[in-house]
Amino acid sequence: MLVKIALGQMEITPGRPDLNTQTMHKMIDQALSDKTSIIIFPEMAVPGYLLGDLWEQEAFLRDCEEFGRLIIESSTDICIMFGNIAVDWEKHNNDGRVRKYNAFFAAYNGQLLGGDNFPYPYRIKTLQPNYREFDDTRHFYSLRQLAAELNVNVETLLQPVQLNLPTGSLNIGCILCEDGWTDDYPVKPIAAIRKNSPVDLFINISSSPYTLGKNNKRNRIFSKQARETQVPLIYVNTTGLQNNGKTVYTFDGVSTVYNGNGDITHYCEPFSDELKIIDLDLSRQAALTAPVIPPNDQDIGSIYQAIHYGIARFTHSLGIKKVVVGISGGIDSALAAAIYAKVLGPENVLLVNMPSTYNSQTTKDLAYQLAENLKCLYTVIPIQEIVDCTIQQINTSQIKDLATNEVFQLSVSPFTAENIQARDRSSRILAGVAAAFGGVFTCNANKSELSVGYSTLYGDQAGFLAALADLWKHQVYDLSRYVNEQIYGREVIPQATIDIVPSAELSFDQAVDEGKGDPLHYPYHDYLFRAFVEYWRKATPEDILIWYKQDVLEQKLGCRPGIVRQLFTTPAEFIADLEKWWKLYTGMAVAKRIQAPPVLAVSRRAYGFDHRESQNSVYFTANYLKLKDELLGNKRE
Repeated sequence: MLVKIALGQMEITPGRPDLNTQTMHKMIDQALSDKTSIIIFPEMAVPGYLLGDLWEQEAFLRDCEEFGRLIIESSTDICIMFGNIAVDWEKHNNDGRVRKYNAFFAAYNGQLLGGDNFPYPYRIKTLQPNYREFDDTRHFYSLRQLAAELNVNVETLLQPVQLNLPTGSLNIGCILCEDGWTDDYPVKPIAAIRKNSPVDLFINISSSPYTLGKNNKRNRIFSKQARETQVPLIYVNTTGLQNNGKTVYTFDGVSTVYNGNGDITHYCEPFSDELKIIDLDLSRQAALTAPVIPPNDQDIGSIYQAIHYGIARFTHSLGIKKVVVGISGGIDSALAAAIYAKVLGPENVLLVNMPSTYNSQTTKDLAYQLAENLKCLYTVIPIQEIVDCTIQQINTSQIKDLATNEVFQLSVSPFTAENIQARDRSSRILAGVAAAFGGVFTCNANKSELSVGYSTLYGDQAGFLAALADLWKHQVYDLSRYVNEQIYGREVIPQATIDIVPSAELSFDQAVDEGKGDPLHYPYHDYLFRAFVEYWRKATPEDILIWYKQDVLEQKLGCRPGIVRQLFTTPAEFIADLEKWWKLYTGMAVAKRIQAPPVLAVSRRAYGFDHRESQNSVYFTANYLKLKDELLGNKRE
C-alpha cells in the first residue's frame, strides 16, 4: 500500500493559536493540492508547548479548543494529525484546576478518530518528562494517571487509531515525543501498541528543543524501534523559539522518516519550515527510497546554526532591530559582534569600545580592527574619568551614624574599583547608548564565567540576552574559528584576538601584553565545571577527589591527559583550587545566575530554568572531608 504523507514541520509561535493554525491551514491547502492522504503536524502545534502558567487561563484553553475545531473541520479528503491541548471540563487535575491532556488528534472528513477503542476521541501522552526544562506534570494529566484513575493497566489503553482511506485501512500507533524515549520508564508505549494490535505505521509528534548531539541519539533509538517492530516510524518536530523565562530554546525540527528496517529515508532540514511530501510504501519492509544520511548535530557548525537561529528569532519576537555590543578586543565580545552582525546586518550593530587606563593599546587596536572587518558602526567612549569620579565620590562622602553621631568614610578597595569599571561600562554607557540608538545591549558572558560568577553583577553580566552563555570557553574559541572560516570566509575576528591571553583588563595584574590574564585555566576548568552542571549524575567535589585519587580524573572529565599534574604539583594545590571554585559555583555565583539575562540553550543543561538552583550555603559531603584528610595526610580525632 502506497500512502502519500505530508510532514508539516512548522515554526510554532508559543501562546498564539491564531497564528499557528494559519500556518497549518496553508500547509493543509498545499497538501490537498498535491493529493496527499495524511498530513502530520507537531506536538502542541496549536498552542505551543513552553507556555509557563498560561496553561492556567481557561479563556486561553477555550481558544485552543476552538482553533483546533477549525482544523478538524478542514479534514475533508485528508487525514490531519496534530497536537493540541485537550480539556475535560468535567474533571480536574491533582491541583484542582480543570483536567488538561497533552493530546494527539487525528481527524478525517470532519470527524475525530480513535474513540472506538479509547476513553476519548484522541490520544494522550503516556510518559511526561519531568526533568530539564520540562514541566509537564505541573499542567497535564498523563495516560498513566488516567489508567490509575480508571483502575486499568495502562498498557491496555495503548491502542492504535484506525484510518480508513479510499485505498485501504491503516492501523496507526500515535505517540507523543517522550513516549518514544522509554529507556528509563517501566511503560513502553510502542511495544504495548504493537502487542495489542497489528500496526502499519507509528507516528511520533514532538516538540523537542535543540540540544547538541540529541538528534544523533534520537536516530539510534528510533531506528532501533522501527527495526525491532518492523514498522515504519515518522517523527515530526517543530521549529521556532520558545522559552520558560530564564532559558531560551531553539527547536530544530529535523523531522525524520524511518522505514521498517530502521533506515532513515527522508528528513527535513534543521531550523527550516517545510512541508515535505513523501510516498511511503507500507506493503513491504523495504522503502522505495534509498537510505539517506541526516546532518550531524554534534559539530561546531550545528552550534552556530542554533545560536544564529535563536538570536534571529528572539530579536524578531521582541521587535528588536538594533543592538549595541560592548567590545574589549577579547574573544567573547568579538564572537558576539560577528554573529549579531550576520543576523541583523552590520548597519544595525553598534560596537562600543570603553577603555580605561588598564586597557592595552593591543586590545584597543583589536577592537577597532574587528569593527573595521565587520563594517559595523563603531565608537570609543573612555571610562577612566567617570570611574575616578565615582571612586572619589565614594571615598570623600561622609557617612554619619545617626545613633551615635559618629562620622566616617568608606575606602574603595582595588577589587571594588575593578567592579566599578565593569558596572560603569554596562549600567551607564551601554544602557544609555542602547536607549539613544533605539536598541538593546548584549550580554557576552560565556558558561565558564557564569559557572563561578567570574563577572560583575549589573556589569558585564547585564544585557537583554546571554547568547553565548551556554558555551564553554573552548567552544567560544572553536566557534570563532568557524565563523571566520565557514561563515565569513575571511578573518573578521582578528587572529590576534584568538591568540591573545584572555583577560578582563581591570587592573595591571591582568596586563595582556605581559601575558597576564584570567585566573581560570580553561583547558581544565571548563571540563571541571561541566561535570558540575551538565553530567546527568552531577559531579561534586567528592566525585572529583575519588577520580583524582584513582588517577582517572582527566578521563572522567574529558580534558587533556596530563593537565592536572601540569597545573597542580601537590594534592594540597589541587584541593585548594577545587574548593575555591566549588565555593563560588554553589555560593555567590548562584545569586548572580538568578539575576542573569535569559540564556540561549544549546547544551544538555543550560543555566536558568533548565538547571534549577536554590541559594544555599556551601556544603562538602562527609566522605569528601574524609578523602581530603587522607590525601593531605591529616589525622582526625
